Amino acid sequence: MLLAIDVGNSETVLGLFDSDDLLEHWRVGTDTRRTADEWAVVLRGLIGGSALSDLGEVDGIAMCCSVPSVQHEMREMFRRHFGDLPAVIVEPGVKTGVPIRMDNPKEVGSDRIINALAADHLYGGPSVVVDFGTATTFDAVSAKGEYVGGAIAPGIDISVDALSRRGAQLHMVEIVRPRAAIAKNTTEALRSGIVFGFAGQVDGIVDRMVSELTDNPDEVTVVATGGLAGTVIGECETVDVHEPWLTLTGLRLVFERNVG
Repeated sequence: MLLAIDVGNSETVLGLFDSDDLLEHWRVGTDTRRTADEWAVVLRGLIGGSALSDLGEVDGIAMCCSVPSVQHEMREMFRRHFGDLPAVIVEPGVKTGVPIRMDNPKEVGSDRIINALAADHLYGGPSVVVDFGTATTFDAVSAKGEYVGGAIAPGIDISVDALSRRGAQLHMVEIVRPRAAIAKNTTEALRSGIVFGFAGQVDGIVDRMVSELTDNPDEVTVVATGGLAGTVIGECETVDVHEPWLTLTGLRLVFERNVG
């Protein structure tokens, strides 16, 4: 079985694959203070508590990481606790099969390349991947499966947190669909601005990207992923499919290309 680990700025998503099948998945907070040994305890607890498997059945690990300090501890964890398993960390030099058409390919986050790979594998190109995480990222994939660029916007949680901190009479709210765009109280007004506002942002950026990718918008598949995708995609007109585990799928593909 393959253990896939997607370390994001706010959350870390883990998945356990048996061949192509995702058997189990978990989501934990990304704590930059957590040591290699602590990460090992977390993994053993999650996998050992699963009815589907135990740690002894894991025969490979694939990881992408957006946080350098966590990547260092993860690398040390693999060495100390899982040294007998093949481990693929997505970084320069690892084969992804995705040509990167950027001014500086090393600037592109590994998770964005992995998402592009998975989207092209699942749906073919051209495509646009919208990842709702700490930041909301938009990634364009050509008809040839090339990563051709993207856009980065503040994420939903970051925006809500900033608004509550800077607005004296505003407060944190649960992000759910408002009853109407024209709100009758402050809580609903915040929800309206957040949900409908972010949906409008997604549609606006996606429309511009699609027009730059091709003359035929029907050729483009728009894929939503990320922990906060479910918050707004119901209000988006441009999103075609929701793939919550897109990055984990991409990690499985990269592991197969580098280890077999």
